[in-house]
Amino acid sequence: MALKATVVRAELQLSDMDRHHYAHYPLTLAQHPSETEERLMVRLLAFALHADERLEFGRGLSTDEDPDLWQRDYGGEVERWIELGQPDESRIRKACGRSRQVTVVNYGGRAADLWWEKNAGALARHGNLTVLDLPQPEVEALAALYARGMKLDVQVQDGEVRVLDEAGREAVLQPAVRMAPAA
Repeated sequence: MALKATVVRAELQLSDMDRHHYAHYPLTLAQHPSETEERLMVRLLAFALHADERLEFGRGLSTDEDPDLWQRDYGGEVERWIELGQPDESRIRKACGRSRQVTVVNYGGRAADLWWEKNAGALARHGNLTVLDLPQPEVEALAALYARGMKLDVQVQDGEVRVLDEAGREAVLQPAVRMAPAA
């Protein structure tokens, strides 16, 4: 018997002062049986960092063709492709060919550093790629806020992200930009 996805509901009250984007997002996520709470919370964080009315979650870990999140324009073309973790360089190359902007939200401590060391040269060829790195202690603090029903207040200012839950617990993250397109 196949394991079923866990339904997770999250309400994000977003105040992104860096992008001047303020909105409320009621979200329903399917947590694949193999997806950790840490990864799901990084997916929520990636949504908050790139929030837009057309940003949506991909079909998840069970579908290799979809990104973790993506945003399409009104004509159906992919504007933004977001991957989490340490994706294969060939997958990133494919994404860069299909989308105007590609973002990798890299996390995982030492594994994230090793992935970067191995792939930095090949990734530098992609002019539409951004790689963000999340320090592992900050990701662990974010994962501690996980619940199957969450109400989160997310504040973004000067590159710092503060996530507060209903109980008053807080995670503060400072995503580091390892690579970004030339302005």
